[in-house]
Amino acid sequence: MKVDRSLLFLPKELVETLQNRSMLIVAVGVLLVFGLGLRLFQLQILDHERYENRSRENRSVTQPLEPARGLIFDRNGEVLALNRQIQSLSVIGEDVDDVDALLERLREIIEFSSAEETEFRLRLDRVVRPGDSVILKRHLSDDELAIFAVNRYQYPDILVTTETLRDYPMGHLMSHVVGSVRQITIEDLRRLDEDRYGATKYVGRRGIEKFYEDVLHGQVGNRTVEVNVHGRVMKELDREPPQRGVTMTLHIDSQLQRVADEALGDRRGAVVAIDPETGGILALVSKPTYNPNDFVMGMSDEAFASLSNRRDTPLFNRATQGTYSPGSTFKPVIGLAALSLGVTDWEYEIDDPRGEFRLPNSSRVYRDWNWNPRTGGQQQVDLYRAIYRSSNIYFYDMSTKIEVDELAEFASQFGYGQNTAIDVTDPDPGLVPTSEWKRQTRNERWYPGDNINLFIGQGDMVATPLQLATVATLFANRGKWVRPRLLMSSAVPIEMDESIGDTPERVQGPTEEDWELMIDALRAVVHRGHQGYLQNGIAWAEIGMDIPYEMAGKSGTAQVVEIPQGEEYDETLLDEYQRKHALFIAFTPVQNPTIAVSVVVENGGGGSKVAGPVARAVLDAHMRQRVELARD
Repeated sequence: MKVDRSLLFLPKELVETLQNRSMLIVAVGVLLVFGLGLRLFQLQILDHERYENRSRENRSVTQPLEPARGLIFDRNGEVLALNRQIQSLSVIGEDVDDVDALLERLREIIEFSSAEETEFRLRLDRVVRPGDSVILKRHLSDDELAIFAVNRYQYPDILVTTETLRDYPMGHLMSHVVGSVRQITIEDLRRLDEDRYGATKYVGRRGIEKFYEDVLHGQVGNRTVEVNVHGRVMKELDREPPQRGVTMTLHIDSQLQRVADEALGDRRGAVVAIDPETGGILALVSKPTYNPNDFVMGMSDEAFASLSNRRDTPLFNRATQGTYSPGSTFKPVIGLAALSLGVTDWEYEIDDPRGEFRLPNSSRVYRDWNWNPRTGGQQQVDLYRAIYRSSNIYFYDMSTKIEVDELAEFASQFGYGQNTAIDVTDPDPGLVPTSEWKRQTRNERWYPGDNINLFIGQGDMVATPLQLATVATLFANRGKWVRPRLLMSSAVPIEMDESIGDTPERVQGPTEEDWELMIDALRAVVHRGHQGYLQNGIAWAEIGMDIPYEMAGKSGTAQVVEIPQGEEYDETLLDEYQRKHALFIAFTPVQNPTIAVSVVVENGGGGSKVAGPVARAVLDAHMRQRVELARD
């Protein structure tokens, strides 16, 4: 054994101490190594599976996958709403520290417009969930994609994403029918199911998109991905694909919709057409309108304010929410009420020598719609003539024989004052006034003069164009009810509430003969006429002279402002928005009808002259379609 000579010069006790300590250090080292080995054995062998799973969980993330919305078609298979994919640049919102610096870097390879920069800043301010990506630039061209791919390494925080956008191919034409989606907000997330909407960027805002949001949205999917320490996805580990929303077909006929839209032109108003057999809404036009695609892309506050603050209110759906005095279109309903209540019959006549009417013990004069001191009144007028010539005097007389509450009860059977449409978003119920309504709202009793106005469809009573089309449908069906609806069919059955509205299966009161005679009077409105004849139907000269099929219809003209007693109504002295509304309801053919329609032209003037031709254009198009189908 070789001896360390340096130790020979040390005291024996010190040498023994050093040797003992060295042995202790070695022993401790051996124990530490042994303990480390045991720990490694435990981690690598005994607990391997547990820690492997924990490691996998630490580096994998489950992400929700947004489902594609269901497609929407019209009755002829024309696409009303679809989904399209585009390539976009995006960034995780919470990763953006300096917007200006980010945009400055990107401008080196990608061109940005000032509008795109503004929209990005707006989207960044509206991020609603942690980890949400924010679109920097949409619709990347092939050249832009190639340029970015080459320079990708310089922009590790920028993503190229495939974005699914809702698209409305018919734009303005169908905006008030289909509606639109909008970017989801914090308020939306608070009321929606978090699991279903975890990845959703859009939610139904108006029209069918809103009403059927639950089934159009689809079922969310999930994917498990591996991420790096920065949270960037490295690879996909597992996927449960989302399920697209339900595809549906509407009763809407886009060809008829286009005809109605063009017939209205640039005027404010609405057209609604209904299939009397099914209640299917064939056309629903409200003018002016808007482009629903603008809401998909997102609008600045200034752009939305500019649209929503316009005087002509393009966002307002006049067809379902606009309320108008029905004017003389209400007279056929009053006529049936008077017959049902026994206060008149088809032989009863009034004498109208001057075209004027006074209530007993009153000096107030109520005149006929075409009052002229030179020509006088309509002489002997029965109910049949009161309809086709639209005699106000006859219905003034009826107002003294029927109480307001009796009329209101009867009129409610036609859907006035309530919503009867199955799947129309936020319809206005309109109003049929009663004595109790006036007492509660104005603390006043109902006066005979109130009845005078009500019995020519004026005063407090209002109805929507959809309700007016429903009334036309009831006349077409001789009192049988069908509730208006937009949905025709769907890939998955959708339960519909057929009990909407407090209405009977059919209107109670009128006899079968009453219905047929009233409908013949409505036919005479359009078809009774001879050149130079003073007793023509009120719409004959405007739309009936060359009509090749039989139509039943009724015009209406509703004053917007009251003209003081004794003053002449002169529209040239009124603001445009204070002028009379023009209305027309109709159906065709008279026997076995296939379409009923209502038209309202805001501040348009006379119903027969202005609204009548719009109704005729829609019915002409429908009848041409029937002829073409018969040929096929």
